[in-house]
Amino acid sequence: MGLSSEWRKLPLSSAELCINTTLRCGQSFRWRKINDEWHCVLRGRLVSLKQDPTHLHYKVTWPKTPISFSPATAKPPPRSDNEEDDTAALLRSYFSLSLSVSDLYKQWAASDANFRRRAPAFTGIRILNQDAWEALVAFICSSNNNISRISQMVLKLCLHYGPYIASIEGEPFHDFPGPEALSGDGVEAHLRQLGFGYRAKYIADTARIVSRERPADWLRQLRNPEVPPLGGEHEDGKKVKLEGGEEPTYRAAHEALVGLTGVGPKVSDCVCLMGLGWWQSVPVDTHVWQIAQRDYSFGKGGKTKTMTKAMYDAVGEYFMKIWGPYAGWAQCVLFTANLKSFSEQAKGKKTEEETVIKAEVVEEGGVDGDGEKKAVVKVEVKETKTVTTKSKKRKTLTTTVDEEIVKVEETEGVVAVEEVSSTRRQSKRIKARS
Repeated sequence: MGLSSEWRKLPLSSAELCINTTLRCGQSFRWRKINDEWHCVLRGRLVSLKQDPTHLHYKVTWPKTPISFSPATAKPPPRSDNEEDDTAALLRSYFSLSLSVSDLYKQWAASDANFRRRAPAFTGIRILNQDAWEALVAFICSSNNNISRISQMVLKLCLHYGPYIASIEGEPFHDFPGPEALSGDGVEAHLRQLGFGYRAKYIADTARIVSRERPADWLRQLRNPEVPPLGGEHEDGKKVKLEGGEEPTYRAAHEALVGLTGVGPKVSDCVCLMGLGWWQSVPVDTHVWQIAQRDYSFGKGGKTKTMTKAMYDAVGEYFMKIWGPYAGWAQCVLFTANLKSFSEQAKGKKTEEETVIKAEVVEEGGVDGDGEKKAVVKVEVKETKTVTTKSKKRKTLTTTVDEEIVKVEETEGVVAVEEVSSTRRQSKRIKARS
């Protein structure tokens, strides 16, 4: 465990930010909940969050050795009470707290009866201002996937390629790996072994392109100049311009991302919205297409599973027109309301469905021939679902989706992980009552 701060707090109502919804609605896939506290590594530090109706509480754990693998995370921890800890500013940037989401909800409700009907059960959802590279890789993983499996893949990327930061109750937390770490010759084959399937090639190819064939600040060039990147202003206070000298635009950013391996219109829009600050961007996936057909009469009255490029563009443009410059924020509210995992919340009840992503040290001690400390870590993903049927019978399903055993080697505060074995099992427990 590194250097930890005391709990601190920011004045913030749950109507302005609900972390229990925002952190698990398919934006970021690295937040893990342990004992009613949320934990994630941001900019080289482990951030822990909890919330009451009037404040957001946060605590920081710094690594024993400052991480310097990437300029984005090369910030040493404060060594005295007099040295400034910028975590409060980082959180304001990450959650875009300069915006009043309550005011935005009022605007969207005034222009859209469907939003007005569904939003009251989903207050406090904010778009996360994430690192563009992390958003790009995470949403490449989202292709034909669900939130649980995407979270599992992102966790594996961090464990195997990201620098170790700290542990919470035996669970190791790593920062997200940079493009250089994922551009090696053996990365694609290794990711296939870890269960990434065809996405392994997409990630490895994109990492090579971004790290070797694009300028170092290429993703920053695509960013909305009106929205500073996570944790700070634009470099030197200057607006970044594209290579040709023109100002970046949402459309230019969208098209540039589509040129990458494994990036289609939906992934590109996700990165534009959550990684580049283009808040008018509306990613259209199967959920949003269902919403468009069911609630906004798209598809000429009939349910059409296949969505053409023209339909994709039409849906996005329609929502931009009714929701305005923050259309992507409004889309996220309705997207969340459409997820099965939030179905009880949509009915005004407390949802009981939960996905737990866990990396647990199950064996410690001993060194190898090189004198390196070793531990065995179990990576486990569990889904617990509560379903209420019309006959008022209660069914509880507990499923272990995937379990992987990995070996962790720790040397001077940096952890490298290699796969030892993996297993897959499934269990089911059903309870019924009248």
